[in-house]
Formats: sequence, structure tokens, C-alpha cells
Amino acid sequence: MSKQSKIFILITATLIVLSGCENKVSSNPQIQIIEVGVITLQEQPIPLQQELSGRVKAKLVSQVRPQIGGIITKQLFTEGSFVKEGEILYQIDSASYQASFFQAKASLESAKVDAKNAKTKSQRYEELLKFDGTSKQEAEDAKAIYLQAEALVEEKKASLESAKIDLERTNIKAPISGYISISSVTKGALISANQTEALATIRDTSSVYVDVSQSNTQLLALRKLLSQKNIQKGNTEVSLTLSDGSIYEHKGELQLQEIAVDENTGSVTLRALFPNEKGILLPGMFVKATVQGAIDTKAFLLPQQAVSRDAKANPIITLLKEDNSIIKQMITIERAIGNRWLVSAGINNNDKIIIEGLNKINEKSKVNPIDVSSKYIENK
Repeated sequence: MSKQSKIFILITATLIVLSGCENKVSSNPQIQIIEVGVITLQEQPIPLQQELSGRVKAKLVSQVRPQIGGIITKQLFTEGSFVKEGEILYQIDSASYQASFFQAKASLESAKVDAKNAKTKSQRYEELLKFDGTSKQEAEDAKAIYLQAEALVEEKKASLESAKIDLERTNIKAPISGYISISSVTKGALISANQTEALATIRDTSSVYVDVSQSNTQLLALRKLLSQKNIQKGNTEVSLTLSDGSIYEHKGELQLQEIAVDENTGSVTLRALFPNEKGILLPGMFVKATVQGAIDTKAFLLPQQAVSRDAKANPIITLLKEDNSIIKQMITIERAIGNRWLVSAGINNNDKIIIEGLNKINEKSKVNPIDVSSKYIENK
């Protein structure tokens, strides 16, 4: 073999060795560090709310009914309008009641004259008795007649007052201020004091009640919750969601809770009072009320995107360790509050939870944490 051939073989062998070394190095690359977004949670007081169904009721409701009988001669209101307390709504034919009033008035005047004469006679007999000008019996009889005449005057006064009241009742007035319904009668209708049908209904809706139903199960769960550590009773504030999904602009105040469970529905009624100056809430309207039943004074609210599920559908979070490695942690979720989970176990104060880049890492990954708390945690 020539010298040149030996050199060629040596060079070829060297290249093969170097190529093998290069492949060996490339098969062991350095561990890649992945950038992830991290949030740090702190426990905070969280209101535990209940959403309950309810209906609007007028604070004051009054049915307009006649207190005397007669023919309606006038209707003095516009149906559906606002009427003031004391405003005349209907007028009943008053001729017969006017006559009764004048008759009672005349009877009273006659009784007063008779009483005056009886008083004068009684006084005269008293003077005569002093000089034995009459018998004691006659004087006593004269006094008795006078007293009877005075009593008759009082009776006639009462009759006159009664006739006056009936005459005034020919003007049927609004018992409360509010919006009046459609009238059930018209001019010319015959009405009576004992009729079952109301002439109209007035509802005061300047402020309204909202009656909501809380099931017996919900009530028991709330009482059980309030017995737990760190749980306090909520406030009386109530908010409303209307049937179109909008939020009513004013907050209401919880007034009372029924003391018994309804046997038919198995629920307890809660009543809240709401201002309603604009008349948006109408009696009978269906609404949803949000009631703050309790407050968890040491709770964690975790963005939902930070939670994944294992093979058994258990909620899992990914925690950042001090050496920038990661570990999976199972948590306990109580409920959803908006787009967050209320977590009762599995998280501690100052835990760093990975929320961005979860799909790029596994339990062997090393990460470069970037604090993104300002994006996901509301400032309280």
C-alpha cells in the first residue's frame, strides 16, 4: 500500500470518529427552561351569595269599595293614572242621602227646642218648690222630662252625624296614593255596600316588596355553613336581576324571614324592600334576587383557567417550588363565583400557582416564573 493511500485512510477514519462524537453530543441537549405566568394568592373575605327566585309586590294595596248603595253618576279618574289619597274617584247619586241629612238636621233642631222648653219648665218648678208653690213630685217629673229631652238631643245629633257620613260617602275617595287599576263599573251602575267585587284597586309602588323563596334544603345548608369556623353571617343587602338579564340599579334591604316552612312548597319566604321611584318594578313581575347569606372570612378565589383535571376529574393546580420546579396539587372547590373557583382546601397563603404556559410543561420541567397576579387578581 502506498503512502498516499495510508494518509487517505487515516483522514477518513478521523472524520468518522469526529462525526460519531458530534452525534453523541447532540443526543444530550441541555434542559430547556420554560417561561410561565404565576399568581400568588392571599386569603380574603368572600361573600357567599344565594340566587333566589321571587316576585314583586306593591308595598300598599287597597281595594276601592262602596260603603253605601246607590247609582254611580260620575267616574272622576283616568284608569291607570296616579291618584292621591283623599281624591274623589266616584260620585253616587246623593239626592236621597241629602234628604236624610236635612231631615236629621231638622229633627235635631226640634229636639233642641223641646229640650230648651223642658229646661225652663224644670227650673220654674225648682223655684216654686222653694216656696211650696208646687209639690216635690211635680218638680221631679219636670226635671225628668228635661233630662229626657237632653238625651233626645244627643240622639238626634248622632243621627245627623250618621246622615252626614252617608252623604259624604256618596263621594268615594282614594284611601291611599298610588296607581289605580281599570274600573270594574261604569257610570249608571248600581252598587251596594255589601258587594264582593271591588270598584278598582290602588297600588302604591313608590317602594315595593320582593318576596323570594328559599328552599328548606338551602336554609339548612346555610345554618350548617354558619356553624363553621371563619364563616360569619352576611348583611341584609339584596340585589335584583330582571327578566331581561339586566341588573336593577338600586339595592334592597332584607326585611324579614317567614317563621315557618310552607307545607305545600317546602320553602321559606324572605321579604326585601326596594325603592322604585321610576316605576320599573311592577307588581307580579318575576325577578331573581341575590342574597348575601354568609361571609367566608378566610377564603381563596382562584381563576378557573388555573385549574385542570386529573384522570378521575379531580381538580388539580400546578404549584411553583422554590427551585423553580413544579408540583401538582389537588384542591377542594366549594362553588363557582363568577369566573373564579372558591377553594376551601389545597391552597395556602403565598402559594405560587402557575396559570399561563401550563400546556408547555410537565412535572420534570424547570420554569422561569413571571408574576402576572395583576392580570388575574382583583384589587380589594
